[in-house]
Amino acid sequence: MTEGNPVVSEKPQLTLYRQVESLGAAEDLDFALDLLQRARSGRLGPCLRLYRPQPTVAFGQRDAKLPGFAAAEEACRVRGFEPLVRKAGGRAAAYHQGTLVIDHVEPHPDAIVRAKARFSQFGELLAGALRGVGVHAAVGEIPGEYCPGEFSVHGEDPDFPAHRIKLIGTAQRVVSGGWLFSSVIVVEDSGPIRDVLTATYDALGLEWDPATAGAANDLLPHVDVTAVEAAVVDAYRAYGDIHDGDFRTLLP
Repeated sequence: MTEGNPVVSEKPQLTLYRQVESLGAAEDLDFALDLLQRARSGRLGPCLRLYRPQPTVAFGQRDAKLPGFAAAEEACRVRGFEPLVRKAGGRAAAYHQGTLVIDHVEPHPDAIVRAKARFSQFGELLAGALRGVGVHAAVGEIPGEYCPGEFSVHGEDPDFPAHRIKLIGTAQRVVSGGWLFSSVIVVEDSGPIRDVLTATYDALGLEWDPATAGAANDLLPHVDVTAVEAAVVDAYRAYGDIHDGDFRTLLP
């Protein structure tokens, strides 16, 4: 650093929108894409949207082409989960109101740059947030996990380190002029998620290990969504300068 030159912060200015009520399972999923379109057109700056979703199983494009897809959809519905097909890749993932969804949207003139690096960057950021509440968390795929991904975040049982469960799945959508990075953190009530994924993957004929499905409070019983949300916001302060926005201003 040259003496006398001011230090200029390169942190993005992030508006934090807390969505208190679900718009509906499909509507919540589509709203993230709407935010991305606004960002790419210059109508929305960098932002975070946090919300607790309705019970949903989000299938990948490949899942929808499998012979057992109709049976998988029905297995979701009878368990109270809405089956949807997302634009991103990957395999079926389940979430409900015991989870926290984070949609991180930014406009960018060359959004494809650092696309893969974002998976590592935000995976580590979110793993750090979980460690901040006491969960032994790290980035990396574990054998047999649902919707497997190189940059999934898993937690370890401190008493049985060999027992690892997937806690966060991430996905990214890049378009000309912007990017959307979505993360789902499973915090509470893992039973229904494990149950619906077991039925869904059986119907699709996909192998996985149900023991890899769990929630943060399986490892640390006192942890709840409120605590994890606060930790996520704190972790993001290392990435950007955060100020609160009113989610209602984003609605039609």
